Amino acid sequence: MRVHFKSASVIAGLAATAVTLSACSSDAEPESSDAPESSATSSATASASAGGLDLSAVCPADIKIQTDWNPEMEHGHLYALLGDEYEVDSDNKSVTGPLMASGEPTGVDVTILSGGPAVGFAQPNAQLYSDTSIFMAYVGTDEAIAHSTDLPTVSVFQPLEKDPQMIMWDPETYPDVTGIADLGTDGTTVRVFPGGVYIDYFVGAGILSADQIDTTYDGTPAVFVSESGAIAQQGFASAEPFIYENEVDAWGKPVGYELINDAGFPKYAASMSLRPDDVTEYADCLELLVPVMQQAEVDYYDGTLKDSVKDLVLELVDAYDTGWVYSAEVADYSFDTMIADGIASDGPDGVLGTFDADRVAELFEIVEPIYGEQGIDIAEGLTPEDLYTNEFIDESISLGF
Repeated sequence: MRVHFKSASVIAGLAATAVTLSACSSDAEPESSDAPESSATSSATASASAGGLDLSAVCPADIKIQTDWNPEMEHGHLYALLGDEYEVDSDNKSVTGPLMASGEPTGVDVTILSGGPAVGFAQPNAQLYSDTSIFMAYVGTDEAIAHSTDLPTVSVFQPLEKDPQMIMWDPETYPDVTGIADLGTDGTTVRVFPGGVYIDYFVGAGILSADQIDTTYDGTPAVFVSESGAIAQQGFASAEPFIYENEVDAWGKPVGYELINDAGFPKYAASMSLRPDDVTEYADCLELLVPVMQQAEVDYYDGTLKDSVKDLVLELVDAYDTGWVYSAEVADYSFDTMIADGIASDGPDGVLGTFDADRVAELFEIVEPIYGEQGIDIAEGLTPEDLYTNEFIDESISLGF
């Protein structure tokens, strides 16, 4: 069986960037807010008007959200916005249904769009500009800085406190390694996709050395297995550790790993982001919508919606049929690991979804000189505060961990 790992999106996304960016000059017009409501939305509006939260007067009739990959449990906070009534579009790799707030319809729909192979590995921020009917997209803070000139975005909610990206190693081969810095001390080869700015940072900071980096990783376990764990390798903490131990028969044992966040690269990985003008235009919508998204994440991680989200994710993986392999066991592992590793957690202020100003400023200071060396133009006068806003966050909502 061929195993398809999430990490494969990185190199393919880089390869597709030039093609995707050319699409950003499209003359596509924003979806009209006067478009006829779907029957699902009409029904939801009636229910919302009867006493539930009604978003129909201030939000788009269909809130389209672009993810960064195939359906997976990391996206559970989004799938938790859907109730029992939804429609799956297997051709366009999307799912649409009434947007729910604590089990009640809000008068609008939500469409969750798959990323990765579904969009030719285009970056979500590029999709946001090439299809102006998309309202929100996942954008990492490093990507927001790199594309501040051509694809500017503002983030309004961050569902993941830590980036699930990690570097892993064989603890039997390297019993004294406890983190990425130890791999640098040992001179271990680290196999990664090319173009990762976090690797450039690790090299520039002296955590790893340039001669350790092997950029031939293709997303499969073949080399890691054939080298009997003599090399280290990038991956996602929410998937590969379980897959290698339980689903890669040629390996079948634990791996050690450290999150890149914990090693000093403080990126917000999947921030809910909009085009800057839309943050202003839809401020009244975001004032109501962002707390709904916060609460959906709480309901997901407290277990209330875990099983229904898992069932939906597995249904969508099967329906989309992109070659993505994602088992129920990996889904359970992912959910548990997101909590155990602090990938999903409250911020330092005890609130779910806020951006820490010092952390964003730290990342800005890290990547700005790297992008300068790479010839990537950052918008003139850009400051860390231009990348996000906490104004729509409900400070009373927290995960409690």
